[in-house]
Amino acid sequence: MNKLTHINERGDAVMVDVSDKDITSRFAVAAGEIHMSRAAFDAIYENLAPKGDALGTARIAGIMAAKKTPELIPLCHTLLLSSVTIDFEPLEFGTASDTLLAGIRCICRVSLSGKTGAEMEALTGVSVALLTVYDMCKAIDKCMEITSVSLLEKDGGKSGHYVKKKV
Repeated sequence: MNKLTHINERGDAVMVDVSDKDITSRFAVAAGEIHMSRAAFDAIYENLAPKGDALGTARIAGIMAAKKTPELIPLCHTLLLSSVTIDFEPLEFGTASDTLLAGIRCICRVSLSGKTGAEMEALTGVSVALLTVYDMCKAIDKCMEITSVSLLEKDGGKSGHYVKKKV
């Protein structure tokens, strides 16, 4: 097992020292889904959500969250992000128990030139974007479920290129 990078020799949690690392181009892509009733899905895509433009608001929230990751996740470095994008894809699942089910997949892409990667920023961006969709539509469907938040791909740094294996 590799040595834990955020634990010092006394067992204390510490921020990793990246002083001696090279600045390299890095990117990370994370995704997740929110499953919902067909009524909530239709309200989002017909721009009739009770609080307004659900996807527009979620996009801004996800970008803001990625930028604020070190304020939310202990021991994350402050990064000068070059780009954060949030995209949404509609998902349709069919029916279950007389309810039409649907969902939305959110993809967050983060890029930068720096000494440490952007995985946590991509994961934070997608998580907050999906939470915002929930908040914008909870008056229609309180049973929405956020699921499958994961890192899909990252590149840059010592560990190199990673792509999540399809199951």
